[in-house]
Amino acid sequence: MAFSERVSRLKSSLIREILAAAQRPEVMSFAGGLPAEAMLPKVEWDGMPASISQYGMSEGEPQLRELLATEARQLGVPCEASQVLVLSGSQQALDLAAKLYIDKGTEIMLEAPTYLAALQIFQLFGADCLTFQLQADGPDLADLRARLEKHKPAFIYLIPTFQNPSAVRYSEAKRDAVAALLDEFGVTLIEDEPYRELTFDGGSATPIVKRLKKASWIYTGTVSKTLLPGLRVGYLIASPDLFPHLLRLKQSADLHTNRIGQWQAQQWIGTEKFRNHLTELRDFYRVRRDAFQLALEKHFGDLADWQVPQGGLFFWLTLKQPLDTRTLLKPALEQNVAFMPGEPFFAEPDQNPGSLRLNFSHIDPARLDEGLKRLAAVVRQAQAAEAA
Repeated sequence: MAFSERVSRLKSSLIREILAAAQRPEVMSFAGGLPAEAMLPKVEWDGMPASISQYGMSEGEPQLRELLATEARQLGVPCEASQVLVLSGSQQALDLAAKLYIDKGTEIMLEAPTYLAALQIFQLFGADCLTFQLQADGPDLADLRARLEKHKPAFIYLIPTFQNPSAVRYSEAKRDAVAALLDEFGVTLIEDEPYRELTFDGGSATPIVKRLKKASWIYTGTVSKTLLPGLRVGYLIASPDLFPHLLRLKQSADLHTNRIGQWQAQQWIGTEKFRNHLTELRDFYRVRRDAFQLALEKHFGDLADWQVPQGGLFFWLTLKQPLDTRTLLKPALEQNVAFMPGEPFFAEPDQNPGSLRLNFSHIDPARLDEGLKRLAAVVRQAQAAEAA
């Protein structure tokens, strides 16, 4: 068969494969970024107009766009509803941005590590992925400046609030510095914020796009982590110079986002019941985060280093005795434990061995201790074999 040249770069999603393997009820999974099913709100259908079943606008439902713009302005994002594009999950923002900017060999800039599904999309379109190092409070600014002085990336893709996978939250100072660098070098920012509302310490930091004075930008979010992932409703907000191009790309991709999902999201965004739901969600996940931390200290204290996440859904572990954690997947699944190896979160996986991403939101608390105990045993056995 004569497929496109792009198909030769198409990689399967390791996380989707692991989640498929973890469907067996006996598997204790730390793999995906799945919300806790106990916290998925019940949807109501009363009042949904029959007209919502008809084709809709590519931009999204007007009322939902207004609500999203209002919420974004409260964060400091400089926007009107006319700059909001409702998407089939925020994942679609990455697909549209890739189509807008990337040809084979186009240079883009990413955190190391970064969201592996973003890597998958950008590499599919042929991007040359340049990376810079993350520190506990955000980018290594000297490393980022050096990269920008040497290269002219088409865009920089950042997850500054409870970064996936590292859970890093950029400090205010780092956000200011990054914005100043992007203005100085004229680099477009794609700021991905799926975890912003999942904060456990009450802390917040305004988006980087608020701080830009000249650079173009795309800001993207989703209701998948706060309401229902099954709605597949996300959004992007773009600077006026980019929005018309992104809208045309959206039109050519799927005409418009699922209107029934949009209507459901519309019943929540900006309401008192949504604010109450977020408070309950944060409290629920904080308890799970704390229980996970205690279990990690017990089973991984001598095996790995990590920072306690102040938000989001993940712990990021760095093994004290590095090994390729992809080799642990098979023995872990044989012990009915699933996790996410750290290597695929790097543009150059083979040069970055020894990290694990563990999700704390979804696992049954009654199975947490046993799951981490089994995973730690798999790590110890592999390290012993490597040392022998």
